[in-house]
This record gives sequence, C-alpha cells and structure tokens, in this order.
Amino acid sequence: LHIAILASIFSLIIYWLIRDRYRVRNLSGKHVFITGCDTGLGNSLAKWLDRRGFCVIAACATEKGGQELQSCSSPSLKTVNLNLADSNSIARALGFVTEETAGKGLFGLVCNAEGTAPVAPTDWLRIEDFHSVLDVNLLGLIEITLKLLPLLKKAEGRVVNLINAKGLMAFVGGGYSLSKWGMEAFSDTLRVEMQHFGVKVSIVEHGFFTAGVVNSDIIEKYLFRLWNRLTPEIRDSYGEKYFVE
Repeated sequence: LHIAILASIFSLIIYWLIRDRYRVRNLSGKHVFITGCDTGLGNSLAKWLDRRGFCVIAACATEKGGQELQSCSSPSLKTVNLNLADSNSIARALGFVTEETAGKGLFGLVCNAEGTAPVAPTDWLRIEDFHSVLDVNLLGLIEITLKLLPLLKKAEGRVVNLINAKGLMAFVGGGYSLSKWGMEAFSDTLRVEMQHFGVKVSIVEHGFFTAGVVNSDIIEKYLFRLWNRLTPEIRDSYGEKYFVE
C-alpha cells in the first residue's frame, strides 16, 4: 500500500513537471484574437487572458458589446466589430489585427462562434435557415482562420476552436449540429497540415454555461414562425398536437 501511495505521488510530481514545461512564459506582447466576445464564454475568456497579461483583441458582434467589455478591462484589450457571415467585415477585422500585431504575428486565435437558431424538424426548414447558422459557425470560422493563417505561422501560434458538446448530439434538425461536426473535421485536418509550420490546432469541447444558454423564448419564437409558414400538407402531417407538445 505504501509503495502504491509513493508511486502515485511520484507520478503526480512527474506530471506537474511535464505540464509546467508547456506553460506559456513571457505573456507580454503576445496577441490573442477571440471571436464571439459580446457575452458568455468568449467574453469571460477575453477578460481572463487580459488579466493574465496577453494583448487581447476581442471581436464583438455589436458596438455595445465591445464598449461594455472595454469598460471592465485593461487599456491593452482592444475590440473590433465582426460579423462572421460578412466577408467585408472579416476583411476589416483582418486589417485591424494586422495593424495591432505590427509584424509580430498572432500568438493565438480562439474561435467561439455560436449562431444557433433556427432549430426545428428538418422538413420545416428552408436552405436559407441552414445558411443562417452555417455561414457563422462554420464558413465564417473557416474564412477568418484562412485569412489569419499567415500571422499565425509567423508567430508559430495556435488555433483553439471552442465547440459546445451539445452540438455533437444530432437530436434536432437545422445547421447547428452540422456546423459543429464540420468544425471538428476542419480542425483535425488543419492540425495535421500546420504541424510543419509549428502552429498548434486544438479543439475544446465544453459543456453548458449559464451565461451562454440560449433563451427559450427565442427558440419558441422561431418555432412559431416556422410553423406558421409551413404548407398545409406538412402542417397536417404533424398535426397541432405535435407542435403543442
């Protein structure tokens, strides 16, 4: 028993020594760009990295979100407006990041895209409903990553894609789960390709966070809108009882 305890303690010491070798040192001057910082996980991460001493560039979907984040952060934290469904907005954000990093490259890119609605039975949906989610969660993520790869390669940085684990459970129709599986595939491919350049690519599959829970009223509103636009044939095939339950 004593030998087992000593072995466990020794193993923990070895683990801590190995772990500390990979801890990032000299944080000053290292730029990290984070998307989806208006609220929730992206917002919390931006504040935490700012306190640690990173040069945080936080992308927010709204002016209000950016102003509120800056009001409770250090002067070194910068914000930029970003709409991941708009290539022009992505280009403007790229210009801002390039200017802020001033030739140093980008130490980290954290993608926290979370477009969710609409979710509904598949035959309630139209192709534009899929686009409204995929254009943000998947195609927008891919576009911003591609545009920032030269800066990441320059700094031998890292890409961290945050994926809500609920999206990996395909229990409802719509683009949400499709986008999360797509993010997994894109990340896995990019990880192999970027090894040659010293760029690390990671996936963090997180659970539910109170700050990021989608308002049930919003989901209900979308369901009512989708139900009301259905053809009589589809509506009759489900019946009023299905919708109420």
